[in-house]
Amino acid sequence: MAKSHHDKIAVASGGANGIGQAFAQRLAQDGAHIVIADIASGSNTVSMVEQAGRQALACTCDVSSVESVKALASDVTKHFGRCDILINCAGIFPNQPFDEMTFADWRRVLAINLDSVFLMSAAFAPAMKQRQWGRIVNMASSTLGSVVSGFVHYMASKAGIVGITRALASELAPFGTTVNAISPGLTRSPGTLARVPRAGMASMEDEYTHAASMQAIKRPETPADLVGTVSFLTSDDAAFMTGQTLNVDGGRVRS
Repeated sequence: MAKSHHDKIAVASGGANGIGQAFAQRLAQDGAHIVIADIASGSNTVSMVEQAGRQALACTCDVSSVESVKALASDVTKHFGRCDILINCAGIFPNQPFDEMTFADWRRVLAINLDSVFLMSAAFAPAMKQRQWGRIVNMASSTLGSVVSGFVHYMASKAGIVGITRALASELAPFGTTVNAISPGLTRSPGTLARVPRAGMASMEDEYTHAASMQAIKRPETPADLVGTVSFLTSDDAAFMTGQTLNVDGGRVRS
């Protein structure tokens, strides 16, 4: 159990399944109590956290909604009193040609992927500043360093996450709070499995195989490949690291 995580309160958006669930489970194993913020049921994640001997709270939350995030912050304060660690993991990953994309499609992706980072950080960072300790981890994407098509809205949202990570790091650093981002590659999870494969791919399994062929490590990425990085970034060991975006993608992006 990592000493610096013991009895910390971690809020994980998108924590009901996939990468967010894996993060919640690992931080619970490290000693943190977990709040799962998701539009889906967080009951399975709650069970995982409790099996690790930690407390868990599942909150239904639309992270793109000002009112819903405010209600979440109120619930966290009532139940745990604070948030020490914020994991902004909620996001969607639609594949859509630009000439078929409506402004509503664009806004939906930007709202869920990027607006949520602003809203969640605005809800929890002020108290981190007051306590002079906090950790915020955002989810970017290695697609920013890859040649892909059909993801104009998605890549724009992830580029924005890199930007807000750097800017917010500068503002919070004097108050003992770090802000970093993780860029995974195509990760085999319930969320990506449910996607319609891109043109030319017979199935998502073909997409995973294709992605792995472009990596230095020739196997599909899984959520378990990312949990060590989030554990480090939210620990005392990472206190001198902020404003950074780490590619954890099997070596797909190598320059």
